[in-house]
Amino acid sequence: MARIAFAVHPRRPEADALAERAAAWLGERGHEAVRAGDPEGGLDLDGIDLLVSLGGDGTLLRAVNSALDVEVPVLGVNLGLLGYLTEIEPTGLEEGLERFLDGRYEVEERMTLSVTVRGADGTLSGERCALNEATVEKTVPGHTVRIAASIDGHPFVTYAADGLLTSTPTGSTAYNLSVRGPLLSPKLRALILTPVSPHMLFDRPLVLDPGQRVHLEVLGPRPAVLVVDGSTVAALEPGATVDYREGDRPARLVTFGARDFHTILRAKFQLADR
Repeated sequence: MARIAFAVHPRRPEADALAERAAAWLGERGHEAVRAGDPEGGLDLDGIDLLVSLGGDGTLLRAVNSALDVEVPVLGVNLGLLGYLTEIEPTGLEEGLERFLDGRYEVEERMTLSVTVRGADGTLSGERCALNEATVEKTVPGHTVRIAASIDGHPFVTYAADGLLTSTPTGSTAYNLSVRGPLLSPKLRALILTPVSPHMLFDRPLVLDPGQRVHLEVLGPRPAVLVVDGSTVAALEPGATVDYREGDRPARLVTFGARDFHTILRAKFQLADR
């Protein structure tokens, strides 16, 4: 018997209905369906074989974060607008569950980003893991934030910008795309450093080796805020620091066959020949 948990978008009634439908289908076949809890507040995945995310890319990102420590694979079902990270549509859920139960699936591992935050006095104030990205952003409209960046302990450049985005290859098609950063195959391992609306001559994104470490310090006079995978996680006063490195554990996404990055890119963003 398999135990399958469902992470349900808390504000989508269709997600609740889909979870109930899948639970009935699993119960008829002798398997157990578990409501994992609110993905906004963390999920209980003890003894779970598969976590099914019912929502959009945001729901999947939160589900993946909860599943990292217990190494539970995640299957994304698209109930959002874009669904770039999800694997199947709602109509294919039962077929997807059947393929998982029969062992007819693959697990694709994606690089994650480890994020460590310290206050101006050097006190550790938080640690997070991201599948897509982490951004140090301005908080005062009409003004830039100043961020001193170092790479592997060596000073690099001080950015004056609306923010500084650090993303994984998976996240290269998220916020990084909208600020004209490079698109990377999600199978790669790399760190992408992209300034957001920089007020400076150097405005180019930077692709780093996954073994390199990025250290950011918020400089005065204005504060900033840290946003990880779309969620605000810390207020950053001048002197606060954020450190990035490759995460200790990869995200594990269930797939049903080879995912061609360029085909997905073409379809999701409606690219067409001239």
